[in-house]
Amino acid sequence: MTIEEIHARVLASSAVLDDVRAEIGKVIVGQENIINRLLIGMLANGHVLIEGVPGLAKTLIISTLARVFAASYKRIQFTPDLLPADITGTLIYNQKTGEFTPKKGPIFANFILADEINRAPSKVQSALLEAMQEHTVTIGDTTYQLPEPFFVMATQNPIEHEGTYPLPEAQVDRFLMKLKIKYPSLREEKLILDRMVSGAEIPVEPVLQPLALKAMREVINEIYMEDKLKDYILNLVHATRHPERYPRISAMNGLIQYGASPRATIYLARAAKAHAYLEHRGYVIPDDIKAIGKDLLRHRIILSYEAEAEQVSCEELITRIFDEIEVP
Repeated sequence: MTIEEIHARVLASSAVLDDVRAEIGKVIVGQENIINRLLIGMLANGHVLIEGVPGLAKTLIISTLARVFAASYKRIQFTPDLLPADITGTLIYNQKTGEFTPKKGPIFANFILADEINRAPSKVQSALLEAMQEHTVTIGDTTYQLPEPFFVMATQNPIEHEGTYPLPEAQVDRFLMKLKIKYPSLREEKLILDRMVSGAEIPVEPVLQPLALKAMREVINEIYMEDKLKDYILNLVHATRHPERYPRISAMNGLIQYGASPRATIYLARAAKAHAYLEHRGYVIPDDIKAIGKDLLRHRIILSYEAEAEQVSCEELITRIFDEIEVP
């Protein structure tokens, strides 16, 4: 298939996403960056972790997305006393039949909001993250397939540390992106006030059926990416592991304890294609990689004690890598 043919397919297939964003915009004021990143997460068949203080419409965004996609939606509030069975489900004894029957948990939905995921013990976090990876859940001796599409948006509060269980680095790596949600501007907050002060629910029209995502993902897989852009992705990821091999960032040597894994390479290529699709293009350009690079790498780099002593952040290091690695 030629690039022109791929581009034509992308144009025809992705046009409806403008309607999706328009419907979400009826309810959500601003936060276009977060909405676009969530759409990229869905299109790239990944999951998203959002960090932000309470009250910034995280719950409203994911529930509105589910309504626009005419999909099932469940919110799971993570607490210290939550058990894995509270998420995945359990076996219930039926006295009439004398048998155990499965009772499926809230994870059996298309869109899941895992609210304050860092408030639950690690065994509960692992149950969710395993389901995210495998798209299956085992109850008793039976394994059940989760509904498709299956998309998890997990949130954590950056300002509260008491009573929390930080996500292990290996678990965080399973998220496609980690996003930081910001406060709205003064103008945006005025619009929020005008829309929400009445308390009435704003109607949203379903634009797509859940299975439409599968067809979109098939088109995204065909999006063209040049070999030099694949090399660019490889250099970006390898620069997080061995900065000393790149003269322009060799001064960063010793600041990163562990760099991004090969999973980051795969996710970066997949998300870049999804970003191109969102922009109605049948081919990837360097700006697609740059646009989602920080969101994809910020939770995959572990700083050294030296970096912490010098008060250098992951954001600064990633910015330097993107600024200095040569763009094809």
